[in-house]
Amino acid sequence: MALTQSAVVSTAVDILQRFGLADLSMRRLAKELEVQVGALYWHVKNKQELLAQVAAQLLNAPHLEVDPHDFPDPRQALLQLSRKLYLTLLPIQDSPEVMEVASALQTTELRPLSQLHDLLRSAGLEAQEADFGRQLLLNHILGSVAYRQNLVQLDVDGSDQPDGFEWALQRAVDGLLPRHDRK
Repeated sequence: MALTQSAVVSTAVDILQRFGLADLSMRRLAKELEVQVGALYWHVKNKQELLAQVAAQLLNAPHLEVDPHDFPDPRQALLQLSRKLYLTLLPIQDSPEVMEVASALQTTELRPLSQLHDLLRSAGLEAQEADFGRQLLLNHILGSVAYRQNLVQLDVDGSDQPDGFEWALQRAVDGLLPRHDRK
């Protein structure tokens, strides 16, 4: 098998899903691919770029897309997309950390994050406000995923109880949208 960028990223996603971010090192990745560590750098500049590509592979999937025409208003589309992001990231170990790196490096290449921005714009926000709103929603999603993952990892009683994600999500979206778009 030839070493390709796709193979590098797919193997990195597999390591992340099986073992978490702590075990996703360039050395571990090279071992899994049966190549020398230096060979990886023909396909990714550094670990940060690798994490951005891992996030893109995880998030740029058709099941995460939301068609705004399927909803009565942008608020409902924003809520649905945010829920989908939360549910997609929840089972992936350390996904909040990966997403933080990736969103800092390439927000425009992560389609769901671009779509959050576009939905906020279609709801009447100016470009900069939509940027801020996207970051607020992303912070809520990633914080909620990290909280839930920590409860499970620490085996805390009640980790299967509601965590307030939905309640806070609705309040955040309501607070972001201009008054005339609230329903």
